Amino acid sequence: MPFITATQIHDGKTLLPAGTTIEVSEDGTILNIIAEPTADTIYYEGMLAPGFVNVHCHLELSHMKGVVPEHTGLIPFLETIPLSRNKYTEEQKTEARHAAYNELLQNGVVAVGDIANTTDTIDIRELDKLNIYTFVESIGFTEANAERSFGYGVSTYNAFAGQEEQQKKLQQTIVPHAPYSVSPALFRLIDGHQPGAPISIHNQESEEENRFYQTKEGGVLRLLSTLGIDPASFIPTGKTSLYSYMEWLSPDHPFILVHNTCSTREDVQYAEKRIKELYWCLCPNANLYIENKLPDVAMLMDEEAMICIGTDSLASNHQLSVLAELQTINQHYPNISWENLITWGTYNGAAALQMKEHIGNIATGKKPGILLLTGMDTQPSITVLYNA
Repeated sequence: MPFITATQIHDGKTLLPAGTTIEVSEDGTILNIIAEPTADTIYYEGMLAPGFVNVHCHLELSHMKGVVPEHTGLIPFLETIPLSRNKYTEEQKTEARHAAYNELLQNGVVAVGDIANTTDTIDIRELDKLNIYTFVESIGFTEANAERSFGYGVSTYNAFAGQEEQQKKLQQTIVPHAPYSVSPALFRLIDGHQPGAPISIHNQESEEENRFYQTKEGGVLRLLSTLGIDPASFIPTGKTSLYSYMEWLSPDHPFILVHNTCSTREDVQYAEKRIKELYWCLCPNANLYIENKLPDVAMLMDEEAMICIGTDSLASNHQLSVLAELQTINQHYPNISWENLITWGTYNGAAALQMKEHIGNIATGKKPGILLLTGMDTQPSITVLYNA
């Protein structure tokens, strides 16, 4: 079996001592980790690391690449997506999402948290090259229609759950889309569907979201009007969205809060105190594409938040690359080390998707995928040595 080493080895959690050597099987399973190279060890210039984990992606929107201009702001972006997403043939949609799937593989991604509003990505899950956690989004802001909205989510969930029996790399759960698109009644139905299952939610992606919950004013009202939704029953809480919707969800779920562009230190401290297992998923290139704004990453680090990485969709990004997201953070926060960044893109992501037992770090018995990363201080690039 091959023995490999490199200038640096990041095991997903930390950098290993110089000279550490990995014994790996032909299929990518880690057989052993030893302190010194052997006579037949293969040496690589660069950094060896586990495969990347993309915690938040919308593969079903891949056909919308370039449709929405950059820097429109979240509300115009959200108004455009439902009006434009179905102006394509099934062939165009299929071709685009399969190309996106292959892009993930080429960019060293071994697992993805994929957002689904439809069953379009059933065919993607059948390809069986990626670990996929499908988050079936339930949407419905009208309190009276909560049961109907949830019923649609359940039927979509059941279609995905039927695949899991044949392919062990697949998981799924029903989750809320965002605070401004889910009623309290629907939040509670989602909460009770799979006790203990991960909850992923778009969180505080725009100041308009907080403004809506605090005063029932601003762009969210226009968005609801565009979508034909009557907000008459909504009563503002006077609090930020995060403080508000957390009251309708059990803290026993693992939570993945996505985007967090406008989350404050107070929000973070509140969530960290309330929730037992909490991950803050950052999609910096999508945040720049839509709002031209980044989350306060330094503050999240200061609060010891468990940070992981997503790409959002090709409707809001130029590529599906975890490494490109890490590059963007590095450019804006140069004091954050690559050692930390790689952990966010590998182990933390695997933990968020409840997959850390078999991917996310280089450890005996795991099959995490192995990447060779080069040019980290200039122009980072990826070579996939082993797939997961």
